[in-house]
Amino acid sequence: MDAEAPDNGLNALAFSSFSSKLKFFRKGFIKKPSALVGLSLIVFFILVAALSSWLAPAPQNSRNPYLIPEFGYSPEPKLPSRAHIFGTTEDQYDLYYGMVWGTRTALKVALTVVGFSVLLGILLGGLSGYFGGWVDELIMRFTDVILALPSLLLAVVIVAITGPSLSHVMISVTAVSWPSYARLLRGDVLAIRNREFIQAARAMGASHLRIFLRHILPNCIYPILVLASLDMGSIVITAAALSFLGLGAPLGYADWGQLISLSRNWIMGSSGNSFAYWNTFTIPGLAIFLFVLGWNLLGDGLRDILDPRSGH
Repeated sequence: MDAEAPDNGLNALAFSSFSSKLKFFRKGFIKKPSALVGLSLIVFFILVAALSSWLAPAPQNSRNPYLIPEFGYSPEPKLPSRAHIFGTTEDQYDLYYGMVWGTRTALKVALTVVGFSVLLGILLGGLSGYFGGWVDELIMRFTDVILALPSLLLAVVIVAITGPSLSHVMISVTAVSWPSYARLLRGDVLAIRNREFIQAARAMGASHLRIFLRHILPNCIYPILVLASLDMGSIVITAAALSFLGLGAPLGYADWGQLISLSRNWIMGSSGNSFAYWNTFTIPGLAIFLFVLGWNLLGDGLRDILDPRSGH
């Protein structure tokens, strides 16, 4: 019984700490209604992605559920109807199916790129800020070179070299996204690496890895999380731009950027009717807008909640 008492006490303390953090976030979101709007939009897109197999079942003979069903070869799109509730794009790709499965593509691209960008930023920014000296100089000069180049142009060059594909788009966008995380983390690490509790950990014989993971990173991670939430939307815009240029997913793949690309010849409508094919560009454009808006509102809310200096 005595041996179990400390474990029970630690579990109770951990639960109490978790509950207090949940209460802190709940109060913060109540004070920031725009963050709740952003969170609601993100939850909506996550639900659409999770239920995509039910909302838009793939054809029985489909070898890949991300390939949009094609109902003919006519270059002229069709307006919404019972058969196609969002209409069809150029070459008769079903727009509703592309929108639903494109939501999953957008989340996959955003989460993959942000995840690897954060990992690279933590690794390189942490090494640069913690060790300083020539390590800092080498990493930061390389970071400055990447930041000095136009990010979209550099991503286009990388995809052009490696070849058009969705995986190459994710690699190229990751290659231009990590430097902002590295610079942000480096600045925070420099600010706290010589604080008293860090020096105490060194005096007790803690390894560099333990000091960084247990004492430095937890005190620097919140700005990284805010930047990551803000980047989720911008990354989808960049990926959509590459798909629009024909450097992303193959033709017929469920991707919002490619759906807009398929509407490029019909943005001006037809003779005498400028909005004849409004569905081909309005629907995917609205989805991108709401996706980016949701992450931006959530990121602004997290910044106000997590940053005690914001005064909110």
